[in-house]
Amino acid sequence: MINLLFFGRLGDLAKDAPTCIASLEPDTTPLGIRQMMKADHPELSKALSEPQVLVSVNKMIVKWDEPLFEGDELAFLPPVTGG
Repeated sequence: MINLLFFGRLGDLAKDAPTCIASLEPDTTPLGIRQMMKADHPELSKALSEPQVLVSVNKMIVKWDEPLFEGDELAFLPPVTGG
């Protein structure tokens, strides 16, 4: 099972999105999970497609084509500002 986390405004868009993915194909990636959400959560998928959105696997920033494995935690991170 892969746990999914959505931060910032992505969390607002993900209210009805799954919080975990139970069965994985051998080549599952964050990009693949984003594609899976396209049909049921088009607004969220569109927001995740923005170039400034980052992904983290097990608290490490990775590329969208990073392989995912059973027990991983996948977080979607919107841009943040602060002062």
